Amino acid sequence: MKKLLAPALAALMLLSLLTAGCSPRKEVNVYNWGEYIDESIFADFEKETGIKVNYSTFTSNEAMYSVLKTGGSDYDVIIPSDYMVSRLISEGMLEKLNFDNIPNFSLIDDSYKKLAYDPNDEYSVAYMSGVVGIIYNTRLIKEEITSWDALFDEKYAGQILMFDNSRDALAIALLKLGYSVNTTNEAELNEAFELLSQQKPLVQAYVMDQIFDKLESGEAAIGPYYAGDYLTMVENNPDLKFVIPEEGTNRFVDAMCIPKGAANKENAEAFINFMCRTDIAMRNVDYIWYTTTNREAAKQYAETLDPETAAVMFPPAEVLDKCQIYVNLPQNILDLYDSLWVRLKS
Repeated sequence: MKKLLAPALAALMLLSLLTAGCSPRKEVNVYNWGEYIDESIFADFEKETGIKVNYSTFTSNEAMYSVLKTGGSDYDVIIPSDYMVSRLISEGMLEKLNFDNIPNFSLIDDSYKKLAYDPNDEYSVAYMSGVVGIIYNTRLIKEEITSWDALFDEKYAGQILMFDNSRDALAIALLKLGYSVNTTNEAELNEAFELLSQQKPLVQAYVMDQIFDKLESGEAAIGPYYAGDYLTMVENNPDLKFVIPEEGTNRFVDAMCIPKGAANKENAEAFINFMCRTDIAMRNVDYIWYTTTNREAAKQYAETLDPETAAVMFPPAEVLDKCQIYVNLPQNILDLYDSLWVRLKS
């Protein structure tokens, strides 16, 4: 019996070893905005943790939401904006974080904790912050731009770019009209829609990441976009200028979250913890030019900047006082946003 069993036992041991050797590789699937991370840090993360990063991007909060809503459970880390974090929480689409696995949360500045979109710091860790402004080509537009009015000026017809997402586009119209970006007044929203409809013939294109090529090349002269992306563009075209309009603008906070049912939750928490680290935050902010939420990294980096760049990355208090942060809106208003946007783009 022993002689007969020996070959069988040897075979089972070999199969066990082979199976162990073929165990699934540890990984984390990250879903982020375009041009919004230094991808070279992924190799460092994998070297330190043995976790491979699979990375993909989205163009807007609404596009990301649609993917998650229609079965996008393949993602382990997502980086939505403030109001979208709140919406995902309210719809039960996020996992609560285990902060025992994210000790570097202590390095995040207190001003980015317990914010309205996640008041108990249960579902998110703030990643980056910034403001929306107008970017324009000073070679093509000689006068100084100070107001949202410029995006509705007929003399720039065919040279104007506009956000290709409903929240940011309608917010610009609301700000121009003197309304809150978080209004739930349907009459005000319809008025903003009418303003965008009047603007439409002047618009060269509705864009998101496409704005880089169009503004850097001079194909278009003016458009609204995010401060950090402007600092990337101006490196390639020094004729570009950024201004925060006098009517005020949107200030946003983007945060790292884990979707409900994520297959690699602990790996995701390890990734979030890694991103919070001061040296990684420094590398990341130097690459993407947004305002890091890491307390020490922000302090160190601000000291290296010239005054003009510092004013874009770290706007003074009098500017921030005129900024508004988006909040999650009631479902009937979200439905109205969707219907107005479909009408505008059709």
